[in-house]
Amino acid sequence: MKKVIVTGANGQLGQDVVLLLEEKGEYQVIPLKKEELNILDEEAVRSSFQTIRPDWILHCAAYTNVEAAEDDGKELNWKVNRDGARNVSKAAADVNAKMIYISTDYVFDGTIAKQYETDDATNPINQYGAAKLAGEKAVLEHLPCAHIVRTSWVFGEKGHNFVYTMLKLSKKMDTLKVVDDQYGRPTYARDLASFMLYIMEKDVPGGIYHFSNDGEATWFRFAKSILKNEDVQIIPVESTEFVQKAKRPKYSVMSLEKVKQTGFIIPAWEDALERFMKNINVSKVD
Repeated sequence: MKKVIVTGANGQLGQDVVLLLEEKGEYQVIPLKKEELNILDEEAVRSSFQTIRPDWILHCAAYTNVEAAEDDGKELNWKVNRDGARNVSKAAADVNAKMIYISTDYVFDGTIAKQYETDDATNPINQYGAAKLAGEKAVLEHLPCAHIVRTSWVFGEKGHNFVYTMLKLSKKMDTLKVVDDQYGRPTYARDLASFMLYIMEKDVPGGIYHFSNDGEATWFRFAKSILKNEDVQIIPVESTEFVQKAKRPKYSVMSLEKVKQTGFIIPAWEDALERFMKNINVSKVD
């Protein structure tokens, strides 16, 4: 039975990854929360991996507060997303483990008028994207055959995300203004976890992959779908109406062709959202 370490096991994606692996019943799953493994401590990571001797590392641990990463959280952002990724990949290489590292569409600046391919030039415009890109490079330095999976707009039952934010605001407000000039792809954490498992089971070659649910949207269009059964007016606005510390790419739609070529069937984001909504009790969203 293969041993699989999941870092960030108490995070939004990590919880779904652990659940899916346990449902499969074919792996010895070692879920490691940040309290159980400090990825910033290189020696602790090395010692842990030497003891466990994992076959796979699914590196879901990350610093994801995009706004805070610009100032108060800048140092921690770089420590977790770059240095932590380096420590994990270095320790994985020492025990000959394979690794999946989750990255982001924010490695791109959003200025080209086409979907981003995996080999397109990167140019992050915020600290979060820059640190995640540095993490990619650190992983590939130690594990050239690692799997880098860039994703975007992640939502899952077990985390804080845009879907829950919209549902909560709709209970308190009659009108919501939502940005309609930023384009991307929503990603259901459960589907991302399924692709990660697929990589392991199908021996998908290492390299950079872009994974989100199929189809593109603006935040406004996404919000309209989320709140289609709620009594709230949603007004499309330009991003200039919201003052944010971190710049966001205007168009960060990533091509899914490389994933599709592996044979993995990617559900549309509308389908993913529908499945998500069936799995939560909307009436109890505070």
